[in-house]
Amino acid sequence: MDQRPPNQRPPNQRPLGRSGLTVSPLCFGGNVFGWTADEATSFRLLDAFVDAGFNFVDTADVYSAWAPGNKGGESETIIGKWMKSRGNRDRIVLATKVGSEMGPGKKGLSPAWIRTAVEDSLRRLQTDRIDLYQSHWDDPDTPFEDTLGAYKELIDQGKVRAIGASNLTAPRLREALEVSARTGLPRYETLQPEYNLYSREGYEAELEGICRENGLGVITYYSLAAGFLTGKYRSAEDAGKSARGGGVVSKYLNERGRAILAALDEVAGRHGATPSQVALAWLIARPGLTAPIASASKPEQMGDLIAAANLRLDADDIGRLDRASAY
Repeated sequence: MDQRPPNQRPPNQRPLGRSGLTVSPLCFGGNVFGWTADEATSFRLLDAFVDAGFNFVDTADVYSAWAPGNKGGESETIIGKWMKSRGNRDRIVLATKVGSEMGPGKKGLSPAWIRTAVEDSLRRLQTDRIDLYQSHWDDPDTPFEDTLGAYKELIDQGKVRAIGASNLTAPRLREALEVSARTGLPRYETLQPEYNLYSREGYEAELEGICRENGLGVITYYSLAAGFLTGKYRSAEDAGKSARGGGVVSKYLNERGRAILAALDEVAGRHGATPSQVALAWLIARPGLTAPIASASKPEQMGDLIAAANLRLDADDIGRLDRASAY
């Protein structure tokens, strides 16, 4: 019997689509590595995540190219060094992405670029395989048959175990799945959409039904609405709390946003939790959703993530949050 307190116990694993992979119900987002978390801090964050029983890490080749002095590949490089130093590659379900621009002509989902990009990612990650390789953005100029054919090569070579998609519209996701069914090419086993208590409609309107109908794993990004759902931004003055605060306040701090914060406060108060823990727990409890992606830049923030995965919301809690965030 596990003697650890409930908020420190390893979370239950969930199937990742029909890939045969199983993952923790929370995924660590690697966009912070090499940006707001330097290498030493990133190692500490990843150690704490794995020590708490989690195994799922998501990154992309382009992370974190937007930071001054970076060119992309920084996040993968840090993760690769960490796995090598810890000798824990087999304990990690590693997800990365291809398709964002890595330089002039270096983007998209053409077979030629995928073959090049995967080798770059494998080198940076210091591994011989990627567990979940995801199309970061749609590439309407490349037929799905070509992209999925390139992924089949990588799967046959053992360099990739399963594939997923991010930022696909419902019609395009359905088309991709139909191509796989018709041709026998590998299918997208996961979808990575923007989804959180505030941004619900884009996923729920059409994508959710397709994913559940086809048994796709769902990994959500912007799970805390760029930090708004932590409760950090409650007035116009709070825009100065971070570099992205102005955008967060202008996008989310309206009548509906305030109603969502009030509901988060209420449910958090009932559980002795924080708003961010409740916002993540709401996602984890959503039928058909595999794991929200969340990140931390400081080790002291990891407690929130660990507690969120162990927080059990009841039907009244979920109903309160659903009503407050109705669109």
